[in-house]
Amino acid sequence: MAIVNDVPLFPLETVLFPGGRLPLKIFEQRYMDMVKACLKNDAPFGVCLIASGRETGAPALPHGIGTLARIARWDMPQTGILQVRCHGEQRFHIVSRRIEASGLQRADIEVFEDAGPAPLDARHEFLASLLSRIIDNIADTMLFQTLRLDDSVWVGYRLCELLPIGLPDKQKLLELDDHVVRLDAVHQLLLDKGLLNPSR
Repeated sequence: MAIVNDVPLFPLETVLFPGGRLPLKIFEQRYMDMVKACLKNDAPFGVCLIASGRETGAPALPHGIGTLARIARWDMPQTGILQVRCHGEQRFHIVSRRIEASGLQRADIEVFEDAGPAPLDARHEFLASLLSRIIDNIADTMLFQTLRLDDSVWVGYRLCELLPIGLPDKQKLLELDDHVVRLDAVHQLLLDKGLLNPSR
């Protein structure tokens, strides 16, 4: 794992997965400044699920594992409101964290070297079919321009972000290092929540 120092953090009530999309509406000055610096330096920031606290106001305590986000597009439709669309890159682990006077959090992080594309095991093909049906029902047809339904890493991450499961479960899935274990965990969650036929 590579160490990256002084990465700005954005604790949110969401879990971002590698390869995922994240739209944000930003109005707090600390995050406006963060976005401007990231755009200037072509640098990512870290997105973490909030462990305690809130998105606005006093700095929230983030979970220790999150995902780097890189800004793909931005717009300012009105003064004081910045809209950005980000995409998820590598997962990371917070090594140390500090809070600036502005309330912006910065961290030294370890970046996980996630596995590249991996063939989908035959026993998980039904999960790829489920994902395909979910994507077919998404109104935003530009969301997934390239489908990688034969890649177990991609299928696992997309199911994690699209399935109607709680944030704590999504965080646990993000923290798993093995893509096969992640798919097995998704399968079990679907069974536990009655979202899948037990014969699967």
